Amino acid sequence: MEEINGIEEEIQNQTTVKALYKAMASGDTKLVSGILATDLEWWFHGPQNCHHMMRMLTGEAPHTEFNFEPRSVTTIDEHTVIVEGYEGANVYWVHVWVLKDGLITRFREYFNTWLTVKELRVRPVGWPLGWAGKENRSTVWRSQPRDLFRRSLPGLMLAI
Repeated sequence: MEEINGIEEEIQNQTTVKALYKAMASGDTKLVSGILATDLEWWFHGPQNCHHMMRMLTGEAPHTEFNFEPRSVTTIDEHTVIVEGYEGANVYWVHVWVLKDGLITRFREYFNTWLTVKELRVRPVGWPLGWAGKENRSTVWRSQPRDLFRRSLPGLMLAI
């Protein structure tokens, strides 16, 4: 029964994140603010002139400043949703949203950056702190920017 609840939560969280993008595209600031926790934790990696999401969500810029059109929306666990988008050959972005009780509580934005998400399990009791055996890590998601495969972009690893 717990697994079914986890799957239902994944679907609900993915639906919430999709609703956020639709609300942003239409300028529905009331819905956007209802989806975000008031103490949203934010992290950004990319060129400093590309803080489009932050500017839009804080109301500093109109919803028309940048078109965040998701190309893929992937749930990687019952709390985390990854959204990927690209616009032509110059713009590629990845958003990692963490939700709790239906609200987005944490947001990581990667702009023009390849991202690999790895799951790191708790180390066994007695094993050294630096231990990360091959069987103790797995890739759960990787950037798939279809039309940017010839570009050289910095790469980051996100450990969950």
